[in-house]
Amino acid sequence: MNRRTFLAGAATVTAVGVAGCSALGGGNNEATDYDVGMGSAFFRPAEIEVSVGETVVWANTGNRRHTVTAYENQIPDDADYFSSGGFDSEADAVDGWQDGFGGYIESGTTYEHTFEIPGDYHYYCIPHEPEGMVGKVVVTE
Repeated sequence: MNRRTFLAGAATVTAVGVAGCSALGGGNNEATDYDVGMGSAFFRPAEIEVSVGETVVWANTGNRRHTVTAYENQIPDDADYFSSGGFDSEADAVDGWQDGFGGYIESGTTYEHTFEIPGDYHYYCIPHEPEGMVGKVVVTE
């Protein structure tokens, strides 16, 4: 067998193997019980659009502890503050996390919030914000 024939065959096997792996990661069109997944240091999707009155469900699909914590100054003025752990403010959520991982969403569990006021809601994961784990919910009428 010559080198080019071997390399062409190896490339085909690798491409098929990689495609099979990516299908295992959620490309199979199965229904899910959540709207936003949380991986090692990301929200997927990072931005979601919903209508007023809809509930968004976040699921920790990874193996690290995560939070869903609204940026208090980046939600509509009349909106209720939201965070996993049920904290009343961003400062309380951060303090809760620092005092014993308060508000964390364990692997395989969910957090949900219903959005009643239209606008943009920016949020983050407290321990993984430095790695860019931020998200946005756009609520429309």
